[in-house]
Amino acid sequence: MVELQKDIYKIEQVELFPIIMEKKNDMWRLVQICCAFVDGSYEVTYSFGHDYDIANYRLIVGKDEPVPSISRVYKSAIFYENEMRELFGLNVEHMKVDMNNTLYRIDEETPFLKKEDK
Repeated sequence: MVELQKDIYKIEQVELFPIIMEKKNDMWRLVQICCAFVDGSYEVTYSFGHDYDIANYRLIVGKDEPVPSISRVYKSAIFYENEMRELFGLNVEHMKVDMNNTLYRIDEETPFLKKEDK
């Protein structure tokens, strides 16, 4: 884990579940999961809050690299993960509830990716 700036940490995929379980066991709530496609890679940021504290963990993965679902630990992740898959094309594996690209009514596949990135 590398601190990028205050309260934002870059993590590797092997660190994701230990961090998720630590936050869950310490009663941190999932605030949001954000996805962006930058320079050929996905940046997935998991944000957690506890009282007045916030912690953000950023996972950077390649375009075709799968990301494990955390929806079995944090049920609210279901919507974030479906959104990231539908709007960005992020390969989220083992989602508890897969909405099969029906979360939004959209006219095109992965509309938040530029055509040259698809």
